[in-house]
Amino acid sequence: MIASRASAVLVLAAAVTACGLSDEPAGQSGGGTIKVGSVSSLSGPVTFPDSSSAAKAVFDRVNKQGGVNGRMIEFVRADDKGDPAAAAQAARDVVTNQAVVALVGSASLLDCAVNAPFYQQTGVVAIQGTGVDPTCFESPAISPVNTGPYLNTAINLYYASEVLKHAKVCSFLAILGNTNDAYGGAIQSWTKLTGKQLVIDDRTVKPDSDPTPFVLRARKEGCQAVLYNGTEPMAIAWMKVVKQQDVTGIDWLMTTAPYTEAVAKALGSDGDGAYANAEFEPFTDADSPALKDWRELMTSANVPLTSFGQGGYLAATYFVDTLKSIQGPITRESVAKAFKSLKPIQTGMTGTPYEFGAAARHLSNRAGKIVQLRGGTWHVVTPDWVRYPGTLG
Repeated sequence: MIASRASAVLVLAAAVTACGLSDEPAGQSGGGTIKVGSVSSLSGPVTFPDSSSAAKAVFDRVNKQGGVNGRMIEFVRADDKGDPAAAAQAARDVVTNQAVVALVGSASLLDCAVNAPFYQQTGVVAIQGTGVDPTCFESPAISPVNTGPYLNTAINLYYASEVLKHAKVCSFLAILGNTNDAYGGAIQSWTKLTGKQLVIDDRTVKPDSDPTPFVLRARKEGCQAVLYNGTEPMAIAWMKVVKQQDVTGIDWLMTTAPYTEAVAKALGSDGDGAYANAEFEPFTDADSPALKDWRELMTSANVPLTSFGQGGYLAATYFVDTLKSIQGPITRESVAKAFKSLKPIQTGMTGTPYEFGAAARHLSNRAGKIVQLRGGTWHVVTPDWVRYPGTLG
């Protein structure tokens, strides 16, 4: 297991799955439409709207082109508000009341932890656009298209110590939801692989924390590389403090969340030198043929160009292609059967093929590319995919 679920989440999930399963609809996608759902954190302390927005753009285009075998896709997006009770209610509304055939493009801080048992018992599959919660990578009913923050962490630490050759590597992590054990597992995996220990392993950062004491501690302890997992606004505030305090001689490594054009624009030269791990083909490579369709579609639909948007696009694309392979009625059962027997899908946007299948857990995207901020623009520094040679869990 990558991480154990918080006990409160387990109790809530058990209550949800035990209630009223005998009268669940089968997900028949009636009325001439194919109902598809998502449960995402669209409001609350940390939001992930780009993934489901990108999925919607894919479905809207499919509908404009005549749908799937003449049937339109009806996309139902639910907001879990970053709250366990709201997440449970959102899932039951989408799966039970709306009777969707599958969940596609979801991105949530806690949807998987709360609802994975419910999804498994109701026979619905979730093609997660952005797996955030550790349980997203542990469930037979869920297969994210992204690398995820934990493997992302391990790749970053490996890059810092083995590629950049830093002996003093430090980590400052914001622990949201039930992510502590998963981050700890990634750090332990890196230690086992390299034989090295973090100089600082600080997991007390909050979304509204002042970065100053953390940045100054990194300098005082002699950190040569620092991993930080903040979201967009957190990363901007962090790097602004680095500049204000004139902290030099440290390589700052971020996970995927700050890898956006908005962060690059907000920081400008203040972010020079900061690294991030792109989970997909870096979208700042304007000439990449693998990104041509995604870039054009996101631009036309006014969806921000982000890694989260790439995840939602891929999840919806994989889903539509799989729907087209189904012979006969499109139901929750036939969709689940198609994904449980899915052959690996290779795309130029990922370093490893996407898989679902009948496995007990899913982590098929196991590669990333490192990008770096210079002059307010992200630049690719590893043209080849970086694959982590260790294992998690």
